Amino acid sequence: MRIRTIPLLLILSALASAGAQAEIVRHPIPNSTFPIAQSVQVTGNATIYYVSGQVPPVVNKDADASSREAYGDTKTQTVGVLNRIKGILEGLGLGMGDVIKMQVFLVHSPTAPMDFKAFMEGYTQFFGGSQPNLPARSVVGVASLANPGFLVEIEVVAAKDAK
Repeated sequence: MRIRTIPLLLILSALASAGAQAEIVRHPIPNSTFPIAQSVQVTGNATIYYVSGQVPPVVNKDADASSREAYGDTKTQTVGVLNRIKGILEGLGLGMGDVIKMQVFLVHSPTAPMDFKAFMEGYTQFFGGSQPNLPARSVVGVASLANPGFLVEIEVVAAKDAK
C-alpha cells in the first residue's frame, strides 16, 4: 500500500476554489500561560504571507555599524525587529495578530549566552496581553548573524482570509 501526501498549498488552493472562508484556529499549550500557541491551524480561503528574516535597526548612529552598541541589547533589538515586521505587515494590510508562525534566531556563544529573558520582555510587548493571537514559535541559538552587532533576527508567516 502506497501512502500519498498532498502539499498544504494544494489543499488550501482546492479549498479556496471551493469558496471556503478562511478559518485560523490557534491551539494553546495545555495548562500554560506561556505566550505562544502549541499549534496554529489554517483552513479555507486563506492567503499566506512569508516575511523574510528581519534584523534590528541602528539605535546609536555614533557607534560602529558592526558593533552591538549600534543596535542595542537583546530586548532593544527584539523590539526593533518586531516593529520592522509590524511595518511590513501593515504595508500588506495585516497586523501582528495575523502572524501564525515565528522563527527567532538569537546569538548564543559559550562566553555570551543568548538572553532569552530579554527577548521575552520585547516579544510580550507584541504578543500576549492586549494582542491575544499567539503564533506557533521556535527560538534557536546561533553562533552569529550577518553583522557582528546583531543579536536577533526574526522571520514570520502570516495568514489572512483571502476575500
